[in-house]
Amino acid sequence: MRREQVPWFWVCYFCYHLAVISQFHIPIPIQNIHAGLPYHQYKDQANEINANKPNSSSVFNCSDSFLQYLNSLVSYFCFPVSPAAERLRYILGDDDDVPTPTLFTEMDTLQHDGDEMEWKESARWVKFEEKVEEGGERWSKPHVSTLTLHSLFELRTCIQTGSVLLDLEGYSLPQIVDEIVDRQVADGLIAPDLREKVSFVLLRKHRHQHKKPMHRSLADMGKSNNSPTSEFFDHVLDHAQSRSMNDISDTPSTDQLKNKFMKKIPRDAEASNVLIGEVDFLEKPFVAFVRLAQATTLGGLTEVPVPTRFLFVLLGPHGKGKSYNEIGRAIATLMVDDLFSDVAYKARDRDDLVAGIDEFLDEVIVLPPGEWDPKIRIEPPKKVPSADMRYRSFKIHSNNQVNEHGCHLCVFPRFCGGLWLDIKRKAPWLLSDFTQGIHIQSISAVLFIYLGCITNAITFGGLLGDATDNYQGVMESFLGTALAGSVFCLLGGQPLIILSSTGPILIFEKLLFEFCSSNTIDYMELRLWIGLHACLQCLILVATDASYIIKYMTRFTEEGFSSLISFIFISDAIKKMVGSFKYYPINRGFKPDYITTYKCECIAPDQGEPCSTPSSSSYNITGLDWSQLSKKECVKYGGTLLGNACKYVPDLALVSFILFFGTYSMTVSLKKFKTSRYFPTKLRKLISDFSIFMSIMTFVGLDMLIGLDTPKLIVPTEFKPTRPERGWLVMPFGKNPWWVYLASSIPALLVTILIFMDQQISAVIVNRKENKLKKGCGYHLDLFWVGILMAVCSFLGLPWYVAATVISIAHIDSLKMESESSAPGEQPQFLGVREQRLTGIMVFVLTGVSIFLAPILQYIPMPVLYGVFLYMGVASLAGIQFWERVKLYLMPAKHQPDFSFLRHVPLRRVHLFTLVQIICLAVLWILKSTVAAIIFPVMILGLMVVRKMMDMMFSQHDLAWLDDILPEKDKKEKGGKKKKENKKSRATAETESDEESPLPPPVKIPMDTIDPTTDPAPSVTPPTQLPSSDCE
Repeated sequence: MRREQVPWFWVCYFCYHLAVISQFHIPIPIQNIHAGLPYHQYKDQANEINANKPNSSSVFNCSDSFLQYLNSLVSYFCFPVSPAAERLRYILGDDDDVPTPTLFTEMDTLQHDGDEMEWKESARWVKFEEKVEEGGERWSKPHVSTLTLHSLFELRTCIQTGSVLLDLEGYSLPQIVDEIVDRQVADGLIAPDLREKVSFVLLRKHRHQHKKPMHRSLADMGKSNNSPTSEFFDHVLDHAQSRSMNDISDTPSTDQLKNKFMKKIPRDAEASNVLIGEVDFLEKPFVAFVRLAQATTLGGLTEVPVPTRFLFVLLGPHGKGKSYNEIGRAIATLMVDDLFSDVAYKARDRDDLVAGIDEFLDEVIVLPPGEWDPKIRIEPPKKVPSADMRYRSFKIHSNNQVNEHGCHLCVFPRFCGGLWLDIKRKAPWLLSDFTQGIHIQSISAVLFIYLGCITNAITFGGLLGDATDNYQGVMESFLGTALAGSVFCLLGGQPLIILSSTGPILIFEKLLFEFCSSNTIDYMELRLWIGLHACLQCLILVATDASYIIKYMTRFTEEGFSSLISFIFISDAIKKMVGSFKYYPINRGFKPDYITTYKCECIAPDQGEPCSTPSSSSYNITGLDWSQLSKKECVKYGGTLLGNACKYVPDLALVSFILFFGTYSMTVSLKKFKTSRYFPTKLRKLISDFSIFMSIMTFVGLDMLIGLDTPKLIVPTEFKPTRPERGWLVMPFGKNPWWVYLASSIPALLVTILIFMDQQISAVIVNRKENKLKKGCGYHLDLFWVGILMAVCSFLGLPWYVAATVISIAHIDSLKMESESSAPGEQPQFLGVREQRLTGIMVFVLTGVSIFLAPILQYIPMPVLYGVFLYMGVASLAGIQFWERVKLYLMPAKHQPDFSFLRHVPLRRVHLFTLVQIICLAVLWILKSTVAAIIFPVMILGLMVVRKMMDMMFSQHDLAWLDDILPEKDKKEKGGKKKKENKKSRATAETESDEESPLPPPVKIPMDTIDPTTDPAPSVTPPTQLPSSDCE
């Protein structure tokens, strides 16, 4: 309920301030009424003022209970959060606070064995609970802790009534125990004569799971595990002077230092120890919660050598062991809760801890006992829900704004402002761009991307050679890929982008060559001037910050473009594989029983006619034995093959298909091997990283073992242009009329649009926030170098290059990083991408020297590389929401995944949105398959127009869940919010003082004052990913 909706809000606050004035006899400015501060802040300020007044005790005081009641009444109508949440808002502070360390929690229970006692580890938590199984020889599988509601309320009572020592200066366990016992005695919670008994119990030896149990003789086996009697304690205390009461060493043992469980705990983690036990000398529970001022290693107290920050002790009389154990599990579970651990670190007194428990209770879900078996252990979820939604309610200064593109995109007032900002953003990371690439993961990424690049270079070079009569061929493609790619990765704004030639460029080159051939215009010279004009136009776009337009490329455009490129990779790989059936057909008509009738003869040409071949001079064929010639020799010397066995080939098509599909299947399987249950974690991760390389090597070996003549990778072996009559440098003048130099600016405009759209959309996809890139983007710097490289490649007669979407996505995937240590049961967390320049540079350097690696590369079958292409296309579809929504068409509603957008958008609207995307994708596919593919970049702009028109078909709420909000809509919403904020700021500006106000003191919030009606469930807001800009 908002304040403006309560008509008598001001009446309540007027009464509120009258009560405060009457109690403390101080004037309160009327503008404080607008501040809306809670009661305890006014009381704190009043106490400070009254402390300086000599006769404040003679002032009339009204009932404090009346003030509390009035404060609760006002809070009920004016504050949409519970009192616990209100307190946590001041405890947790702002988002800029240093994150608290991860807590490792260990629970030890007191074990009795005749006259001996020791603490035995019974459970542990990092994120999920692990129990010591009943046999005592192994840990249970990690599982979600299931707590009884009664244990949480008992824990709350323990914190309220027990001793709470915060920021205790303690550096050894005996010192800490003495402080705890002294506080208990001082507070009258235990009798002074129990001091030494409690200390003796708390200082007993701790036995962890990896240690052997305490020694028991055969005679002791028949004894019951009764607790020690009072006579035993008297005996111990009488001889306390002769032996130490402390059985715990001050330094970690060798077993602790060698414990392999340390790999599962983050480096900066701290420990929280929970001690639960039953003794017979206590009549009521002994409870203490301790937070040390400095995390201290307490010797053998903890299973692993982690410094202890928190201690929770619960000792009580016999008969309630199960209840004590549940309370211990409750506090241990709370300590590994993200929000409560923050509260525990920042709490100022016990009331803050109680508020943290109350918030935990607000979020607890109770399962009915009759419909669920508590003995069933709940498996940890694959994806743990984030605590951000819980934090967001308690942060004073929260900013929900999300910058989709990760950097500032706007029109700067000065010349080349965007380019200058990109350079300033990337310069500090230049050294780390090389040092972070020194990792074993980089080796697998280099091998994977290298094979993809050379395959693409060979394929594109062959097609380009056919289209341009070998003016540009495989050699030019290799050299251009190496030159453009290495320079871009060295100096570009986003070195994770891989440059390559694309289909629209190939079509443009083909049409340009046909135009030049039919109009007697020199192709290479005209192409040079087109490249120069395109370079100039790209530089103009950079200088005018034209990359700002990509803010209008929402997920709708990105998914349409990336899906199209992925489908092109998939279809091309399948087409090339099926195309091999034409050259190596399946012999359906072969019959083994008629093998005697199959023959093939080489028939000599007419006698007396010399035969000349391109590689030799004229031959006199009269002396040749034509029956002994091979098939190649027969064709070479002009003979004719005759017979039904001449066209027979082994079943190379089927073997090629096995290599093709086997490479793809094995790569997919090994990529998923990281999440399997076999082998240690490091080995699984290593296999996953090198999955593509291992698949290629496996099927290359299989091909060599079979020994059939499958089509192999053909790499040029000589460094020379494909067409002998052209050189490596194209001259700009002399072969074409002067007007061609000016008219070339018209086709250059189309090339510029093509380059700009391909480059920037690919960059947007690479810079997605899902990839968690930390070094920022460089849209202007990327376009600058792409334009410069176009001019350089035009002078050298090399193909033009632009960002390759699929290969860039594959590069990102091969460099993804995950947490090295993850809690038992927790999936490794995605940390981001290894952002560096080394892998890209190495890929293109290897591409350049591939002509020297030809003897090795010629063993790689082409079907194996087609399988790698297929994997690239399929893998790039993963994580695309469009593809997930397409699959919803084939699923009944009850079997559909629990996607967030399905919770907030009707299914028919989701299907309609997906249908529009499918139609747009089909139109793009049709254009791509025709000569009209040259206007492909213009159609990408058309996708942006379609997205703009969809604002009339869908509400902004639906688009916020299915897509992104366009910047204009964002500006309107921001404008409205800014007006409201300005009004509020003017109303509260008068109350702000020059001095910083002190933090309000804690106030006790009784549990019975919490009314569930005052804490409504937070409304779920759609995840609007709105691009922000500092230029507005």
